[in-house]
Formats: sequence, structure tokens, C-alpha cells
Amino acid sequence: MNNLMKETALTSKVLSSIKTLLISTLFTCVSISTFAQECLSDGLETTPNDNFEAVTTSTLLDTTTDLVWRRCAEGQTWNGSTCSGEAVKYTWQQALKLAHEASNEDLLGWRLPNVKELATITERDCVRPAINSSLFPATPPDDFWTSTPSADDPDRAWVVAFFNASHSIKEKDRFIYVRLVRTFTNE
Repeated sequence: MNNLMKETALTSKVLSSIKTLLISTLFTCVSISTFAQECLSDGLETTPNDNFEAVTTSTLLDTTTDLVWRRCAEGQTWNGSTCSGEAVKYTWQQALKLAHEASNEDLLGWRLPNVKELATITERDCVRPAINSSLFPATPPDDFWTSTPSADDPDRAWVVAFFNASHSIKEKDRFIYVRLVRTFTNE
């Protein structure tokens, strides 16, 4: 009887482990498919590759706006084919300071984009993320700060959501992603 109880307990543990493994595998599969970019197959691209030219290996010029964008969100690094590392979230004040420091480093005028500028790189035919992922790979499908403060509330500023290309205002003390921009100059 004692051996039968041990075998039953062991079988129960094995089944429980298998069940846990199957559930975690299922959630992983759901999570991966949940965050996979989806685009309309017959839509008109709002940020086609032809509108962008490489300025450096890690920056792109949008020829329709004359704005130069960093390919990666702050915290990530361009490795020649994609953005690697984890994007970092900042408060609005930290984001403004980060842009100022980046501009001082190379004197090229990096800044936090305003809401209209940041909206120009959203790909409205895609969601999760709503961006041209071949040009701006590994972009988190989440909010990104703009330099545009709220006209109604001094404690809030505008963000652009790269989940679905929407815009909203958020409290300036929230931690949100950042992508820097500068105006094109013939360096």
C-alpha cells in the first residue's frame, strides 16, 4: 500500500508538472502571437521605405518631412540589422534632459519630437507596433513621449501610442519610451 501511495503521489506530481508546462507553453504561444505586428494587406502604406534614406547606419531621413530619426528607441542599440537591448522608459522631464544631453554630445540638435512630428512615423496600416518595422525594428508597441505639453493641464504632455497610432495626454511623471529626432542639415 505504501508503494502504491508513493507511485500515486509521483504520478500526480508528474501530471501537475506536465500541466504547468503545457499551460506556460500555451501562454507563450498566445503572447508571441498577441504581440506580432499585424498590417492590412491591401492598405496604402503611410511610411513606405521609399520615403526614408540612411543618414548614418543608425539614423534615417524622412524625405517628406526633412526629419532625421534614430532607428532605435532610447536604451536600444542599432547592431547593423536590428535594434538590440531593452528600450528604457523615462519621465517627461528625464526625456527632455536626455534629448538635451544627446544634442550636446554631437552638436546635431537632437530633441524630443512634437506630437505632429512623432505621428509622421506611425504606420496607420499596422498595429502592435504601428510603425514600419523594417525601418524601425523592435519598437515597443507602447506610448512614446513628445515635447508637446497639454494646453489644459501643466502636469501632462502628449504621447503617441505605437500600439495603434493614437495620441493622448499622460501625466509627466509616468515612465514612457523615447525616440529622438533632429532637423536635417547637410553635415
